[in-house]
Amino acid sequence: MPDTDITVVGRVASPPRLARLDSGSSVVNFRIASTSRRFDRNTQDWVDGETFWSDVECWGDLGGNVVRSISKGDSVVVVGRLWTRDYESQNGRGSTSQIRADAVGPDLRWGWAEYHRPARAPRDEEGSADPSADQRPDSEESPFAESSSEPPTSEDYVDGSGALHSVDLDHELPEPALH
Repeated sequence: MPDTDITVVGRVASPPRLARLDSGSSVVNFRIASTSRRFDRNTQDWVDGETFWSDVECWGDLGGNVVRSISKGDSVVVVGRLWTRDYESQNGRGSTSQIRADAVGPDLRWGWAEYHRPARAPRDEEGSADPSADQRPDSEESPFAESSSEPPTSEDYVDGSGALHSVDLDHELPEPALH
């Protein structure tokens, strides 16, 4: 069956939970709720429609970043693949929707965020990064490691007052029109 790609904009309905599997993999799960809204011409007001509920699973580094960044109640955008999980309970058989997330981020209509990139693995003399460094769950660069008071830095971003590149502005050119 082909994948069903989906983008959901909604609110985190449960705190993200981290689970480490026996295989060494890790997954983060949370629930998302997305309620449609429409304008009712009779009342001249916005009204809520149905709410779409789904479980979201985030594997590997994405899960670690979600645990460090997202909390219950946050407005988020989730992009991933939708599938149905069947289950059995005391009440009989059932199914629920689940999203295997490829990307999760804050919905910036409702607030702002600070973005921090984890430090990159050191490069060897030939210029290639150590491929095993990113896969060590207990390394300091791991998103599951305890957060320090200083944001991580890499060789791409160096603090300082100087510009990375000089800019030669031509003051004779008019500024582009704003639309």
